[in-house]
Amino acid sequence: MGSIDRQHTTPQLMNRLRMRQVALLLALDELGTLSAAAGQLGLTQPAATKMLNELETSLGQRLFDRVGRGLQRNAAGARVTGFFRSIRGSMEALNQELEALRQGGAGKLAIGSIMAASPGRLTRALLQLKAEFPMLSMEVAVDTSDRLLAQLREGVLEVVVGRLASVPGVACTFTPIADEALAVVAGNDHPLARRRTLAFEALLDYPWILQPQGSPMRDLIEREFRRHHVDLPRGLIETGSILTTINLVRGSQLLGVIPQAVAAGHAEHGMLRMLPYRFGHALEAYGSLVPRDRPLSAPAARLVELLHAD
Repeated sequence: MGSIDRQHTTPQLMNRLRMRQVALLLALDELGTLSAAAGQLGLTQPAATKMLNELETSLGQRLFDRVGRGLQRNAAGARVTGFFRSIRGSMEALNQELEALRQGGAGKLAIGSIMAASPGRLTRALLQLKAEFPMLSMEVAVDTSDRLLAQLREGVLEVVVGRLASVPGVACTFTPIADEALAVVAGNDHPLARRRTLAFEALLDYPWILQPQGSPMRDLIEREFRRHHVDLPRGLIETGSILTTINLVRGSQLLGVIPQAVAAGHAEHGMLRMLPYRFGHALEAYGSLVPRDRPLSAPAARLVELLHAD
C-alpha cells in the first residue's frame, strides 16, 4: 500500500469520514476479524478491506499493522476506536432524544448509580424530578462505577452517579457529591457480631464476599490486605450486588463490605451487624458523571442540578 496523506483540519476530516466506516471499525473491534465485521454489515470482504483503507487514508494514520494475512490493531487504532465508541454513544443519545420528541416530549431518562447514593440524595433528586416531569419515564441501573461508566460511554446511560474509574474512551465531567464510608458486615449470629473492638487479623478466619475486580471498593479492600501484608482469602464470592451480599452474610459466617449508609439502615432494623473495624484508606468521593462529547437532555440536566442542590 502507498503512503497515507495526513489531513490537517477537522472540516476536511468530517467531509471525508462516513458513518459506515465508523460502523466497520466498531464491528471489527467487537468481532475481531475483518471477515466477521464485513458479514455483520452485509459487505463482502474486499469491500470491507477497501472501506478500511479509505478510512485510514481519511484519518491520515494507519490503524492496523498487517501481520501475515491478518490485522493487528496498533496504538492509533486503539485511540480511534475509543473515539468512535463515543460517536456511537452520541448517536444512541440522539436516537433517544428523537424518540422522546416522537412521544410528545415525555421521553425517557436512563441513569446509573452506585448503591451508596441510592438511599439519600439520589432518591430525593429523583422524586423532585418526577414532580417536575410527571410523564417522564426513568430507568435507574445500580452497579459498580466501572460498569456504569462503560454504559455511559456507549450512550446507554445519560448520567452516572459514581466514581471516576479507569474505563477507556470515557470523556466525562465529574462533580463530587459526598464521601462514602465503608462497613464490614456480618450476620447477627456471626462469632464476631458482638465484639466491641476488632483487629484485622480476626477477620482472616472467615470467608469474604467482595465486589468484582476493577471496582473502586474492591481496589480499596485489596489495598487494605496489602497494608497488612496478607493475601486475599481463597474461595471468594464475588458480586457487584449489595443485596446479594446482605442476603449471603445474614445466613452464614461470610463477611461482606458494603457502603456504611446502606449497612446502617439494615443494622437499625436488626437485619445484620456492622463490625467495629475501620479501613486504613478512605474511598474516594462519588459524584455526578456526564459525558463531555454530547449535550444532556433537559431532564438529565435538571437531575444533575438537583443532585448538587444544598
